[in-house]
Amino acid sequence: MRVLIADDEPVARQVLREHVEAIPSLEIAGEASTGKETLQRILDLDPDVVLLDQQMPELDGLAVVRSLRGAHTPLIIFVTAYERHALEAFEVGAVDYLLKPVRRERLEKAIEKARRQLKSLPAAQGPKKIVGRRGTDLYLLDPAEIVAFQADGELVHIITTGQRYLSDHSLKALEEKLERPRFRRVHRGTLINTDHLRKISPLSSRRWLLKMSNGFEAVVSKRLASAIREQARW
Repeated sequence: MRVLIADDEPVARQVLREHVEAIPSLEIAGEASTGKETLQRILDLDPDVVLLDQQMPELDGLAVVRSLRGAHTPLIIFVTAYERHALEAFEVGAVDYLLKPVRRERLEKAIEKARRQLKSLPAAQGPKKIVGRRGTDLYLLDPAEIVAFQADGELVHIITTGQRYLSDHSLKALEEKLERPRFRRVHRGTLINTDHLRKISPLSSRRWLLKMSNGFEAVVSKRLASAIREQARW
């Protein structure tokens, strides 16, 4: 399982990192130090489990969980110094609520609960076909042949290796239907199929260029480029 560690205290993150590294079959997906960063890292890295502190800058842990939407929401294990939020944590669906300092044995029990929940979840396969429109004709497209979706005002274009089609759905609706992390929103108006990614090149210290199999290009932040590389294991 891939684990995201979210805590504003560097020492607390280090302790959790050492515990996670000592537990077989766990992999550290990344770390975050604020509530807003945690939400972005969940979007970028698609972890299975988040070890989430309750007291963090910008958004607290409960606010982070309440901001999550969609079928790919990770499992949450709260790790905090405060007992008083336990009831609220379970009300928002937390797997467990651990008090600091966390013992490794206690974390292992929480991870095992998360593992059982993951096994019971249905596999996220995404839709078998996507409907594209050209003129009055409708086409059933295999998601595997779609390179990207691109919004142009209220229109959403479906871009395949050789054609462009129009979608009757918004980019947000498509993102919620499609399999993640295979399909990833790279900025407000573009959703790509990472299976078609062929080249990642730096443009500056902060911007990178993604080039797809059909020549389609998208400019992304360095952090997002790194997250895509990490997910694809480039």
